[in-house]
Amino acid sequence: MILSFAIKRVPIQPSSYTLRHAATAFQSFKHPRRSYSSGSESNFVRIVDVGPRDGLQNEPRPISPPLIAELIDRLAAAGLRSIEAGSFVSPKWVPQAILTDHALLQMSGTAEVLALMNPAPKTDYAVLVPNKKGLDEVLRILAASKSPDSAAKPPPPITEVAIFTAATDAFARANTNVSVSESLARLVPVARAALDAKLKVRGYVSVIITCPYSGRVDPRRVRDVARELIQMGCYEVSLGDTTGTGTPASVRAVLEEASKDTDVRQLAGHFHDTNGTALANIFAALELGLRAFDASVGGLGGCPYSPGATGNVATEDVVYALTGESLYDVPDLKPKWDIGPISFPLLAETGAWVSEILGRQTTSRAGQAYLARKQREQKLADKAQAKL
Repeated sequence: MILSFAIKRVPIQPSSYTLRHAATAFQSFKHPRRSYSSGSESNFVRIVDVGPRDGLQNEPRPISPPLIAELIDRLAAAGLRSIEAGSFVSPKWVPQAILTDHALLQMSGTAEVLALMNPAPKTDYAVLVPNKKGLDEVLRILAASKSPDSAAKPPPPITEVAIFTAATDAFARANTNVSVSESLARLVPVARAALDAKLKVRGYVSVIITCPYSGRVDPRRVRDVARELIQMGCYEVSLGDTTGTGTPASVRAVLEEASKDTDVRQLAGHFHDTNGTALANIFAALELGLRAFDASVGGLGGCPYSPGATGNVATEDVVYALTGESLYDVPDLKPKWDIGPISFPLLAETGAWVSEILGRQTTSRAGQAYLARKQREQKLADKAQAKL
């Protein structure tokens, strides 16, 4: 799901988690050479955690800006180096069908979240902007932080902006009130202004497999929209199976078509796990050369425009699927994929933490298994200690 809200305040206070934890974690990380898009010849896979924005916007219980900032800091401490931190969306662009008081309150918190974050080194923080007005607000905040006033705060850690459209007119109109062609035309000056401001631009395309309004999507539509986004300056385009109906075969068909006009190194995958096929789709995409994937800690998210669609694939599950061998001392069995400094245990604990705040369980199966194993080991240790 792409439409973005910011975060409502509720009377929940941040925990005692502090930057000291993050600093300790950072010292143990080894940072690989990074690039903005990953080549098919590389075994390095970049994971973009979209939980703080795309995930939380679709959770029924909003949480406060301080907690969103803490979530982002925890993700960075767990080794995520690409994090979607929030959005700048005007209520004008939200369809009346979902423009509730809840949504209105959510749209005012991203600036506060950015001010509360503790920026991590070598980490990219992105914000979603739907149009020029959203970008203007981002640029205004950046300009204010560069004021000659000695009391001015340091600039918020925004390194890139994300722009979005869809592969079908029906979904585009439901999401942004305009057709695909109209949305692309509206995004051209946004991308140009962002690039002029030295910000990177990443594109999103929703409903690459099926649209909840118009059914099966022609892969050629995805190809054309992705090409347009690249031509307007996006360094990467994330292709979203918003409804979660994709299979390895259908994902392969879309990617093979899209790669006719766009270098596969500039494509990323964004798979919802509605039918339990997200990880299989990721591996199908890896075979075709994609090396960047969106995921959401704890499996946060959903889509108000796609009934029945569950959250994004859990970041923990992606990390485990790519590098789970590293958690066990198995001779001669090393992970094929390099995901950088991401710590699976810290990530699983972060997923459990934010899920508890939201009054739900993490939907990450790998996270659940790790936490259950950790709890069992602790009980055995306590039992052994009691016998002494």
